[in-house]
Amino acid sequence: MSGAENVGLQSAAGPVPTRLRQIALVVKDLERAKYLLTHIIGTEVVFEDPTVEQWGLKNFLVPLGGDFIEVVAPFEESTTASRLLEKRGDGGYMIIMQTEDAKKRREYIESKGLAKVIWGYERGDTVCVQYHPKGVKGGMMPEVDSQAPSLNNPTPLKSRFSPWHACGLDYEVYSLMMKRSSHLTLEGCVLRLAPGDLGHEDAARQWEEIFGVGRSRDLLAFTNARLGFIPGRDRESDGLISITVGVNGKDKFNAILERARKEGLCGDGWINMCGVKWFFFLTGHEGARGRL
Repeated sequence: MSGAENVGLQSAAGPVPTRLRQIALVVKDLERAKYLLTHIIGTEVVFEDPTVEQWGLKNFLVPLGGDFIEVVAPFEESTTASRLLEKRGDGGYMIIMQTEDAKKRREYIESKGLAKVIWGYERGDTVCVQYHPKGVKGGMMPEVDSQAPSLNNPTPLKSRFSPWHACGLDYEVYSLMMKRSSHLTLEGCVLRLAPGDLGHEDAARQWEEIFGVGRSRDLLAFTNARLGFIPGRDRESDGLISITVGVNGKDKFNAILERARKEGLCGDGWINMCGVKWFFFLTGHEGARGRL
């Protein structure tokens, strides 16, 4: 290894700015999920990607401002998604992170043997890398992507409505959809560890080491959101437990709760959709506080 390459890997070792850009869910009934997320949250489908059919899946994405929820459903048996549904039912599937240089992060991960790459590509300004979830605490498939800065996209991590490759090629169209949902913000999520695993701070430390996301004790500190862990429980699978969404505007916030109430989806302070607890809270008001 040359000196320059070694310096590059060493510079990737510490935490780097990382954005929680997308959370993917897996469900049995894609149309039901589409109705619930668009109707209850009041967002819209921004893209349906035909390329995921190569893995026996169909999908859609909805924006929460500049970040996204993706939902996939298998139409073939013996896929990773179908096996996950058999094991857990509807719920979490992937955590998709945006960093400044996903290629450099991949080189660091592979040089240390920290995780196994299962798929990825480099195309134009985009680098996409998916990692095997085995050995990564939290029960979700991790993906680390990057889009290179350009004249039209100088600060991909900081610009709320920056281009995102998962939404297709027509930025003029999907950027308008992001902006129409600008009252929504992805605030964070919580992952449960495997049964018997009580080390929620160890989980955050592992993600910091592998994926370069800074942490504060047991919370991963993305540039836009937080990801927390809770200890494992007997007879309960690891994976995504909850998603927290901020809503700017009391009328919009109340409308979400009212639509959820009419659908019979309200729990004890949360809304049940796609096998996940959704916490909504009012933003833009003094004293407003989010919850994970």
